[in-house]
Amino acid sequence: MRKQPRKLDASELRQYALRLLAGRSLSTGELRAKLATRALEASEIDPIIEYLRELKYLDDTRFAQHYTRLRLEGDGHGSARVLRDLRKRKVSAPLAEQTVSAAFSNVDETTMIEQYLARRFKNTDLPTYLSEDKHLAAAYRKLRHAGFGSSNTIRVLRRYSLRADEIDETDETPAESDDKV
Repeated sequence: MRKQPRKLDASELRQYALRLLAGRSLSTGELRAKLATRALEASEIDPIIEYLRELKYLDDTRFAQHYTRLRLEGDGHGSARVLRDLRKRKVSAPLAEQTVSAAFSNVDETTMIEQYLARRFKNTDLPTYLSEDKHLAAAYRKLRHAGFGSSNTIRVLRRYSLRADEIDETDETPAESDDKV
């Protein structure tokens, strides 16, 4: 059984918040949730959040832009995945949608899908590999989970397999089901 963390007074809670932010960047929602588990009184959380905002240690807009850029450029994920991840990180839905749409406005999704496939299957002959239905379905699921749209995913998979048109688009995929966070 796990031991409950010790509750912290206002000054200890402020130090705890600073340590958390020194470790990694957090959204306001994430920090609020972490502070709520350790706060002696819930009324102590909002002044600490405001204090950190004044110091510019906590800025959801900057956090969302940075996170989106990292996921787009570093991981090569699609917009649905980045949006879903921002929601999990407790960034407000309007801010997340605005940031993702701005970041992905000039991005060609089919090129991103091609690059994603090249990274995921770098030592594989894709036309041969995707000729099997189970591998084709698995590649489709991976691409949908990575946040790419189904029409572009099927369009790219068609280049490797004629059976890509037979993929059932009505199946709910993780990219669609996790949006209800």
